[in-house]
Amino acid sequence: MSTAYLGLGSNVNARSNILAGIAALREAFDNVQLSPAYQTRAVGFDGDDFINLTASIETTLQPLELKQFLNELEDRHGRARNVAKFSDRTLDIDILLYDDLYLISPLLEIPRAEIMTFAHVLKPLADLAPDLLHPVCRRTVAEIWEAHPARETRFRCIDL
Repeated sequence: MSTAYLGLGSNVNARSNILAGIAALREAFDNVQLSPAYQTRAVGFDGDDFINLTASIETTLQPLELKQFLNELEDRHGRARNVAKFSDRTLDIDILLYDDLYLISPLLEIPRAEIMTFAHVLKPLADLAPDLLHPVCRRTVAEIWEAHPARETRFRCIDL
């Protein structure tokens, strides 16, 4: 059994799509744990605010199988694949970490680079698993968050 950390986001019918995504994860995987959910501004484009959070799951799926499962879940919730990288999302679920795996391929990058870049990814991950060790930089997620330039940003925590 492997542990994967996932980033979830939505800004189109966000609450409904996030709740449906969480329900699907709980149906498919064991020991689903969730971070607090945050309302964050759209990054890279003008759009409605996002709801972002992270989840940890226990899975027997290999990373590419998990990616396929998550893509199909996104598609069932209306995810458009022929749009710009930074655009509205009905449901976006990315594999952030998978055990201590380091994988760079045309199809999948683990750990996901956005962990180090975007506060809306790192903050919920730090809330969920502060002592988790990043497999490349060998620092805990809490240490990475403490050094992040956006650490002083006020995040609006929301109830789902």
